Amino acid sequence: LLAALSTVFSIFTPKIMGKATTKLFEGIMMKQRGIPGAKIDFEYIFKIIITLGWLYVASAAFSYLQQFIMASVSQKTVYNMRKDVNEKLSRLPLKFFDSQTHGEILSRIINDVDNISTTLQQSITQLITSVVTLIGVTILMLTISPLMTLVTFIALPLSIFVTKSVIPRSQEHFAEQQKVLGELNGHIEEMYAGHKIVKAFGNEKVALSEFNDINNRYYDASWKAQFISGIIRPLIVFINNIGYVFISVIGSILVTKNKITIGDVQAFIQYSRQFTQPIVQTANIANVLQATIASAERVFELLDEEEEIPDKKDAKVIALPQGEVRFEDVQFSYKKDEPLIEEMNIAAKKGQVIAIVGPTGAGKTTLVNLLMRFYELDGGRITIDGVDIRDLRRSDLRSIFGMVLQDTWLFTGTIKDNIAYGKEGATFEEVVEAAKAAHADHFIRTLPDGYDTVLNEDATNISQGQKQLLTIARAILADPVVLILDEATSSVDTRTEVYIQKAMQKLMQGRTSFVIAHRLSTIRDADLILVMNEGRVVEQGKHEELLEKDGFYAELYNSQFANFDTYAV
Repeated sequence: LLAALSTVFSIFTPKIMGKATTKLFEGIMMKQRGIPGAKIDFEYIFKIIITLGWLYVASAAFSYLQQFIMASVSQKTVYNMRKDVNEKLSRLPLKFFDSQTHGEILSRIINDVDNISTTLQQSITQLITSVVTLIGVTILMLTISPLMTLVTFIALPLSIFVTKSVIPRSQEHFAEQQKVLGELNGHIEEMYAGHKIVKAFGNEKVALSEFNDINNRYYDASWKAQFISGIIRPLIVFINNIGYVFISVIGSILVTKNKITIGDVQAFIQYSRQFTQPIVQTANIANVLQATIASAERVFELLDEEEEIPDKKDAKVIALPQGEVRFEDVQFSYKKDEPLIEEMNIAAKKGQVIAIVGPTGAGKTTLVNLLMRFYELDGGRITIDGVDIRDLRRSDLRSIFGMVLQDTWLFTGTIKDNIAYGKEGATFEEVVEAAKAAHADHFIRTLPDGYDTVLNEDATNISQGQKQLLTIARAILADPVVLILDEATSSVDTRTEVYIQKAMQKLMQGRTSFVIAHRLSTIRDADLILVMNEGRVVEQGKHEELLEKDGFYAELYNSQFANFDTYAV
């Protein structure tokens, strides 16, 4: 409404200005003819100038209010969109993140949403202004001269034809531009995160070559999109200039025949420019809209992704979890045609230590993902204390577990805050006790700021082993009923591993623990060892029992120690 009012006030100004031009022209012509008492009516012209001033002020005021409101509306809309995207990400299953690069997801959340924000704040109001201007100017041009209006309209179909011919060709390139931008962000994020590995293996040229390849594709898509859409404006300007010539000639003829005044010609030329200006603006907006449509498609594509199966409304609650875990005929596959786990049966009693071993790709980590319900089962069920995990809220289910993963994750912040992440409202004394239990207290106190030491991005200011100790301390503080240790000691030295094993043995007392490890020497004391191969539990039992069977476990165990003996020699 405000954009329309601002435009309406500005539309009337050429008509009023034309009256001043006519009055000025009449005064000059009467003086040249020597008519007695002839003079220029400056009083009338001054009144028109005052009227024009008020119109311009009113137009500017409405325009300011419109911009203020649109800025608020657009930012609120984008705020809600980002909020929806963030909430959507929290509801997406793990398989979505496994199939997308971080840079691609970030590109959709930041770049694509910013494109939509710019369009909402600027292009939409320009579009409204253009429509109102076209309607208002058309009416006022008809009041001056239908013939001249007809000449102006002749240029309109040509402009529309040019726009319609160019836009479809550039649209596909704008879509490709946004897609490749996501790839570029993903590559940069990946190379930056692993820059030490890239340098260590001397693959800088390969990384740079990949970057140049993606960058060249982005350049090609951007150049084609901008060039093709940029053709619209000069072509429309050319068509409009031809129209101005015809309008000027016809207007001059009509003035000589006293059918319209000179002020009407001046007003009409201004109106014809105002008439073509929205068309040129629309051509420019079309350029922006195409990029915005491509961005919107990518954002809504994310919002339309299949979500996790929602928690049941009548979800059960395990008041006092004991930690008895069972897998009953569990079946799972990442791809429908390629089953990974088939008819798996596991029974873990309260307080037992369950070791899961097997070669790479056997399905050990997948087992943990299913236990935490990061993925849904294809068949069978998993129960905790006799309750199907699908009958529990995910938040309640995951609160039962404490995890120490192979890939350590620490956020930018103090060491104290990173350990306290395991328990809401943890006191400093509890943090210190957990660090001591994980044998992390000593190295923390040797740091300049101790527990207040700020970890930088990716925690590169401490060693990999120290990172592992902090994640173990975090798990200890969480005091979970069930522990999941995925290669928990794979990144520490032998001495540190001994400390961790002692801390873990104390921590695991009375708790059900799942330990995934490649080094079989670390799980000799486990209550039950599950030997996995190709998604199946091929053997299970205690260490001595499995060695006596002389099966797959014995083969794995002996091969490790044969390699150890070789290295020792």
